[in-house]
Amino acid sequence: MANVNIKFNNKDYLLSCDDGQEESLKVLASHLDKKYSELKKNLGNIGENKLLLITTIKIIDDYFDLFKKVKNTKNDFEKLSIKFKELKSLAINYKEEKELEIQKLTNELNEFKKKAEESKDLYEEVLDKTTKSIEKFIESVEVKSETKIQ
Repeated sequence: MANVNIKFNNKDYLLSCDDGQEESLKVLASHLDKKYSELKKNLGNIGENKLLLITTIKIIDDYFDLFKKVKNTKNDFEKLSIKFKELKSLAINYKEEKELEIQKLTNELNEFKKKAEESKDLYEEVLDKTTKSIEKFIESVEVKSETKIQ
């Protein structure tokens, strides 16, 4: 335990606190003394007990205001957290849907490529047959022409 000398209402007091808490105790006592002095200045000397009570009520009021703000901020944060989770879920679902759509389009593209290749092969086959037919026709016409000429 550590001992700390503090001044409150122009009087010195010796208080005990845990080791390492000396500076914190001095800051708290200074804050209390400042609030007390402000009230004494504004209200006059209405008695030490009444001033201590009013000072305590004002400090508790400050505490409850701060507590309410922290609670509201926590609630706001929780609401934002829920909204963030919803947005994250929507983004993941959107990504998954787009990946499925891309896969479907890729499959369709591959199918079109396959059909185009098959059509090309069929076209070349028909072209070859047609070319051979024309060549045979020309040959037969030439043979008939030569036979008639002789």
